[in-house]
Amino acid sequence: MAILQKHGKNSSPDLVCLKETPPDKIGVAGGHHKKWSEQNTYWPRPLARIWTVVLLLGTCLLYCARVAMPICAVSMAEKFKWTKREQGMVLGSFFWGYCFTQFLGGYVSDRVGGEKVLLLSAAAWGAMTAFTPVLAHFCSQPIFSMTLARFLMGLLQGVHYPSLASLCSQKVVESERGFLMSTVGSGSYLGSLVIGGAGSFMLELYGWESVFYVSGLLSVLWAYCMWKYLLKGEGPIITLESLGNGGPQPKLTKRQWLRLFKQPAVCAVIITHLCTASTFFTLLSWLPTYFKDTFPDAKGWVFNVIPWMVAIPSSLLSGCLSDHLISQGYDTAGVRKLMQFFSMGVTSVFTLMLCGTNTFPTAVAFVSTIMGFTTFSHSGVSVNVQDLAPSCAGALFGVMNTCGAFSGVLMVYFSGYLIEVTGSWVSVFALITVVNLVGLVTFLAFGEAHRVDIDSSKDRYHNIHI
Repeated sequence: MAILQKHGKNSSPDLVCLKETPPDKIGVAGGHHKKWSEQNTYWPRPLARIWTVVLLLGTCLLYCARVAMPICAVSMAEKFKWTKREQGMVLGSFFWGYCFTQFLGGYVSDRVGGEKVLLLSAAAWGAMTAFTPVLAHFCSQPIFSMTLARFLMGLLQGVHYPSLASLCSQKVVESERGFLMSTVGSGSYLGSLVIGGAGSFMLELYGWESVFYVSGLLSVLWAYCMWKYLLKGEGPIITLESLGNGGPQPKLTKRQWLRLFKQPAVCAVIITHLCTASTFFTLLSWLPTYFKDTFPDAKGWVFNVIPWMVAIPSSLLSGCLSDHLISQGYDTAGVRKLMQFFSMGVTSVFTLMLCGTNTFPTAVAFVSTIMGFTTFSHSGVSVNVQDLAPSCAGALFGVMNTCGAFSGVLMVYFSGYLIEVTGSWVSVFALITVVNLVGLVTFLAFGEAHRVDIDSSKDRYHNIHI
């Protein structure tokens, strides 16, 4: 990884300290490290590979269930007579729930195990997805039942990525965590691709209800298989006693948080991630409706599949490119800013070009380019948090993701309002462009890549762990 290459080929300064210093001389940090190693056993490589495939499939199904509503939103709006504003309220309610469980998921996972949280949450949001058509048909006010259902979906799915991070830190050796997390992370694009293709066909052949039934039941089946064959039928019971047990890592103090947030680079990375997440969530929620409104005769599988086919290799390309540039001696901060320029600057150009598009193939090409370059953010601001604060990158990313979810709620809803008031998609694409440029300028002006989680007034590192 780029942050490790900055300090050495195989390890960072903190890791060198732990490796070269005997356990009895490490001190308090070594005590925690030793206790952690004694209480937790890493997966052997064959088992880790099995878990990688299983978690990849789980993340894929997570996005299948998440994107089911945006794909079916047009058909549901026609059936239940929703306005664009009501449609935006249903789509945006997911993010209200999503932002509230980021820290909770990590907290519980650190104490009882990430696999238990993943299992329980997957069974819950899978059942909620499958039950969505029932709520829509048998509730006298579908707009309220769907808004509530999407809010609950956000609550349940918000614990997924913090649980993955916790599980990886507990069960995967450090030299293999990058492979697992990058592979599992690609499941988000794969899931969007699968539900975009298969969901569009099911929508046309069997109705919008089938999309929810299939994605929900497959998610429940995945949770059952993980419980049956990987956890060996062990009961995923979470007790108050287990939650109350202190974890192996000390909590972050208020003083440390305040010192961290006073750093301009930290504020810049939070603001930039907020802008990136809000524009991505808006595109994810409204692009299917845009194509249906603008090109009503177009096949849904085309615009629901092709952009994600571009996004998967583009994401891998951005990671290889950024690591290659840093290995060649280019400044890390400059590389991060270059990646973010592609993610927010180049996509803004194509977003504006989308406003004057009159043909379906051109619109698909522009949207595919936008989604492809958007993934460059994974090698920009998303990795920059590890450059700035590797000792508390998880906690800081949780703050960033929470802010991004809140902004996503507001922007998805406001976009629906703009469409209803102006009757044009130009206003939405202009809003996305403005938000992108605000985030890009902030990052270019204040973004850095040197560590800010080190107290320079002391002679040693004060590593922060959550």
